Amino acid sequence: MATQWRDAPPTESAWKPVKGMSASERAEEQDKAAGGRKNRYLPGSSGRTVLASIYLRLPPKSRRVYAYLRWPEGRKTRERYVCQVGCDTREENLAQAWRHALSVGLASLQRPKESAQSWASSPAVRSVMRANRSRDTRPEMALRSAVHALGLRYRVDRQPLAGLRRKADLVFAGPRVAVFVDGCFWHGCPEHYRPSTRNSEFWSSKIEGNRNRDAQTDEKLAAAGWTVIRVWEHEDTQQAASRIAQAVLAWRTDPHPHRGAGSLNGRH
Repeated sequence: MATQWRDAPPTESAWKPVKGMSASERAEEQDKAAGGRKNRYLPGSSGRTVLASIYLRLPPKSRRVYAYLRWPEGRKTRERYVCQVGCDTREENLAQAWRHALSVGLASLQRPKESAQSWASSPAVRSVMRANRSRDTRPEMALRSAVHALGLRYRVDRQPLAGLRRKADLVFAGPRVAVFVDGCFWHGCPEHYRPSTRNSEFWSSKIEGNRNRDAQTDEKLAAAGWTVIRVWEHEDTQQAASRIAQAVLAWRTDPHPHRGAGSLNGRH
């Protein structure tokens, strides 16, 4: 993501705040970099939202600037690594770090997955989050087995497109078919998603952000000639496997079909 300063360490203007900045000026600086104050809020451990900031650090004898997400927790300040940045100015580096933090989800940076239950807003949400895994979920494993039984071979948890920071659950490189297995809660299933009654504004924004990210992923892959298939976790596994097989076999019949027309999913 970031470049390195190879010939000399970065100047202080790339990471250090201007001397004499007031608290309100620093807050405005963070708001601007994050694209608005609303983007800086996190669910705190007490159930209330807290205001996060990006802190830039240049370790001693280093030529790399690192960005950390910081937020208050009681009387303490917590922080977690976000990314390495490589722009010439502090303003640009803050904006770069905020873009990355927002793209991966602030909450995922705030806490390790095993501790997520401490700030989940309700028992129902905690249950969903405990069951949430980045890969090898039960629906994924069932779909892999069904697709494999149809004689199809694929790669698992791979980036379909170089430069696009998205991983598909099943990737068929030759036919350019990317399959995503979407959880009903995290991706806002129109049939089964039920918004949390606590911290509703945060969770509604979170799920809507996931849906927008899914749509952007579909558009970028389709533009690059990929067929995108999205499978809800509640879908019948055999029917989903048949959809995937049809897309792959269509390419085998005609390896040069018209691509980029959309994705094969039942999204509303």
